[in-house]
Amino acid sequence: MRRNLKIIEKILGHFNYLTMRRAAIKGVGAYYPDDIITNEYLSELVDTNDDWITTRVGIKERRVLKEKGTSYMGVKAVKELLVKTNTNPDEIEVLIFATTTPDYVFPSTASITARECNIKNALGFDIQAACAGFIYALELGSNFIKAEKNKVIVVAGDKMTAITNYEDRTTCPLFGDAVGAVLLEPTLDDTGIIDSLLHVDGIGTSHLNMKGGGSIYPASHNTIENKMHYVYQEGRIVFKHAVSRMADVSTQIMKRNNLVNEDINWLVPHQANIRIIEAVGNRMGLEPEKVMVNIHKYGNTSAGTIPLCLYEWESKLKKGDNLILSAFGAGFTWGSIYLKWSY
Repeated sequence: MRRNLKIIEKILGHFNYLTMRRAAIKGVGAYYPDDIITNEYLSELVDTNDDWITTRVGIKERRVLKEKGTSYMGVKAVKELLVKTNTNPDEIEVLIFATTTPDYVFPSTASITARECNIKNALGFDIQAACAGFIYALELGSNFIKAEKNKVIVVAGDKMTAITNYEDRTTCPLFGDAVGAVLLEPTLDDTGIIDSLLHVDGIGTSHLNMKGGGSIYPASHNTIENKMHYVYQEGRIVFKHAVSRMADVSTQIMKRNNLVNEDINWLVPHQANIRIIEAVGNRMGLEPEKVMVNIHKYGNTSAGTIPLCLYEWESKLKKGDNLILSAFGAGFTWGSIYLKWSY
């Protein structure tokens, strides 16, 4: 009988441990290329100018990666992350890479990153949730931590210039290249990833896409001649949905966790358009000083925008700070994550 009680106590103790255990970000790495595309340069390619771009989307310049693939940036970000956190690559158990611009259809960009970073003991895969890719991957990584993995790397970012049509004045000013990475580890204190709200409805398929290169329209002379391997976007429709969805989900996650605007230290929004960012911050009742904005320097790097913000603001973050991450992307996919900073 005593032995059975001890077994039951052990099982209950382990269950309580798992229910208390949550994922915490313990380090951030990033990489963005040195080469810059300015608004002035774009004005030489298409009918646009610096004032038009800055007023409408808030971008002054964006980075471009030349002659290399997305994994190159991922490797740079992960290697920096491993050094900063003093982590042995052999300790990594999971590697998730969120990207819309993989090096190849297969193998995965995660596998290439693992090889170049000497990560040999991990499972790894790519996910694709467009501009919401980082928060989707972060939720996946968090669940691996809850399932008793101890070191998970989430990488996110894109080489968007590879799928940008520099003859299209409506989309070419928007996109740049960058990748960010975070290390997740378990914590039993009150910090870490606390809650998430993630959604997809599919209604945006025709409004934001890249038609060519998939199984419906494989690469052919026709797809190339019709410029189907570039981003296509119906800007007004996407803008309308992005503002409402990001604002709604951010306020919902605040309400669900009994948070008011004074409780929020930082909003970390996807960097797609300065007007979207401002609208979301206003709906949440936040002062501009609490909203991370670097779109003017990097443009929209898709899945890379949120980790790049965390990377740039890392020195300003304090343990216990309340962060709301919010993103919106093609599909439509969107969502928000509430976390307390862990270091």
